[in-house]
Amino acid sequence: MNLDEAVIVALGGNLASNFGSPQDLLDVALSRFAQAGLPVVHRSSWWRSAAWPDPTANEYRNGVVLVETQQGPEETIRTLFGLEAAFGRRRGAPNAPRTLDLDLIAHGRSVITTADLILPHPRAAERFFVMGPLAEIAPLWRHPQNGRTARDLAKAATIGRDSSPVLV
Repeated sequence: MNLDEAVIVALGGNLASNFGSPQDLLDVALSRFAQAGLPVVHRSSWWRSAAWPDPTANEYRNGVVLVETQQGPEETIRTLFGLEAAFGRRRGAPNAPRTLDLDLIAHGRSVITTADLILPHPRAAERFFVMGPLAEIAPLWRHPQNGRTARDLAKAATIGRDSSPVLV
């Protein structure tokens, strides 16, 4: 896959659901990506991290996938919101505990700022629980705006430094 064309999605959650643990839910959600028009090309391992900004909340599971799609950025974000809703996601306060969080991190080299979508994701580069898994599967991916690699961004990320791969 040409990393300049990569469509990158971060997955996370910290609340149990009808599908089981947060990690079980992430596995089931990921299995539905292809039928939603987002077939997974590469995926990271699942990572664990303390909740942020409130580390007393349930621990998170996170991961990153690269998908291939014919969908444009706006359609991709609508598809991700639809998947979240199908798995019981109810949007509330920012950074609140959640069953499923799907973030569009990048859609190729697109740079978009609208009321409904900002690409690349404006805070992903600061978050080790996103950049760590991304560096695991695409260390040479370059941020569309600052040109830094996923590997370098992971080293510099300041939020979620406690994140680590889940050992199976």
